[in-house]
Amino acid sequence: MIGKRRSWSLTSSVLVSERVALVLGIVTVGVLVALFGRYGYDDPYITFRYARNLLEGNGFVYNVGQRTLSTTAPLYGLLLAGMGLAWPDLPSLASSLSALALVLAAALLVLQARAHNEMPVGLAGGLFLSIAPLAVTTFGSESCLYVASVLAGLYAYDRSRLEVAAVTLAAAAMIRPDGLLAAAVLAAYHLFSRRIVPWRPVILYLALTGIWFSGLWLYYGSPIPVTLLAKQQQGLMAISPSFPERFVTLVRNYLRMPFVWVHFALALVGLAQIARKAHHWLPLLTWTAAYFLAYSMLGVSAYFWYYTPLLPAMVILVAEGLRALARLLARVVSRELVVVGTGLLIIVLLSPLLGVTLRAAWSPDSRQPLYREIGEWLDQNTDINATVGTLEVGIIGYYADRTMLDFAGLIQPDVAQQLGKTTSYAEPTVWAIQTMAPDYVILHRDAFADVTKSDWFAASYEPVRDFSGEQTLWMTVYRAREGQ
Repeated sequence: MIGKRRSWSLTSSVLVSERVALVLGIVTVGVLVALFGRYGYDDPYITFRYARNLLEGNGFVYNVGQRTLSTTAPLYGLLLAGMGLAWPDLPSLASSLSALALVLAAALLVLQARAHNEMPVGLAGGLFLSIAPLAVTTFGSESCLYVASVLAGLYAYDRSRLEVAAVTLAAAAMIRPDGLLAAAVLAAYHLFSRRIVPWRPVILYLALTGIWFSGLWLYYGSPIPVTLLAKQQQGLMAISPSFPERFVTLVRNYLRMPFVWVHFALALVGLAQIARKAHHWLPLLTWTAAYFLAYSMLGVSAYFWYYTPLLPAMVILVAEGLRALARLLARVVSRELVVVGTGLLIIVLLSPLLGVTLRAAWSPDSRQPLYREIGEWLDQNTDINATVGTLEVGIIGYYADRTMLDFAGLIQPDVAQQLGKTTSYAEPTVWAIQTMAPDYVILHRDAFADVTKSDWFAASYEPVRDFSGEQTLWMTVYRAREGQ
């Protein structure tokens, strides 16, 4: 009878803790949506336009009638299109989906830690991840969903559910092609540690990814997004920092914040702890290192959202360092003091990150409302068949609903070929305007002053509307002159 009571009590305790965790997860999603539900930046709107065109029956394309794979996240676009049947506001839908995916990613860290009796590590890591500035500022893009998919695959592998791991890692590769790296790293880790080929999950993974990339090849003529070439060409430019260079800059910027140096100190302790005992985190660390190396070798221009996949390993290293510190303190002080001291340290470590996150929520990208205003003006004041050229085509293109010409080469690969070591964005802009002759051109007033003041441009285009944003975000819409 006593054994049954203990068993019932344990089961009841587990159920209560799981319900509390579920409620906390729901609350966290709600808070993130409230803070970042309207947050956005330019690149994800390219994928939004793919999704909207599919919903409207125009095909899974950016410009209607042009089958070019300019989104790096095709499965994400299809998911948005499917969910868009019930929630047509795609930017809002995408931000909410990002919040849900980020909390799911944090929960997966908790679950894997709990499976190895390291619940405090999972809770601390999940908490750090769910408020990480580098995660929440990617809301709207596929980044959080991509990270959650990879973590789901790693967790399934840790629990020896290899078929589930195959499916979730295949989904990661379909969300973003570099997800193939996660499966390759895990396969190498498995062969090294177990020396057995699990044929069924391998065949399942190859079948899923093979069908997917073959479909992209048939539809677009290539399974490789043209944005890869564009961003590699951008990476050649003198004004573009390399992936490692921007990583160093990010680290330096974080180290300027109070107490952040403690994060890095704890991470070093955590790395030693994982090397000694917590081997279940090795696949995560191995994938993170391989990801860093691959992006360094790709030579792409370093955009901030490329660093989000590095976060799970970082927060786990810090959490493992915290656990090692708590164990050390437990040898000299009481358990109560260890709990209080660790809790205070977590608050100290969270405070600078939370400050950055809240500032991001309260001070979103000032280009977003300006670009939307321009796009809506184009939608209302230009012919439906007009072509529009500009440097950043995401937000403007989404709201303008016109055929867009991209001066950065994300939509038209020929433009990307004009980028190089000695160029700025002015040279491909001039080439694109002179070669493709868009009906309308939108240019930043200061950045493209040399272009707009040139004789050939003044002879070909006339200004029709100025738009003012904060500080230097002045832009002008130009229209091709009659007879040009």
